Amino acid sequence: MPSAAIHRLNGLLCQNLRVTVKDGRIFIGSFAGTDQPLNILLLNADEFRLGPDEDPDGRYVGQVLIPWKLVVKVEAQNSSATHIALSDYI
Repeated sequence: MPSAAIHRLNGLLCQNLRVTVKDGRIFIGSFAGTDQPLNILLLNADEFRLGPDEDPDGRYVGQVLIPWKLVVKVEAQNSSATHIALSDYI
């Protein structure tokens, strides 16, 4: 029987996640899964860089696997338009 953490992660499948990584980039895409080291797979993802000289529209990167060791913050938007942290799930 799956653990409670796995059950909660299953509930995030196909939801949009916002993943911030150590170098300041932000990836927004549909959560497709994770592996044992918690690398995050996003589909239909866009990459954004924050800063005065960066493109505010970002760029489409498609499918991306983000190593967990680079992740600073993960947020999911639930149906009531509030953000929840992935750390609440694992």
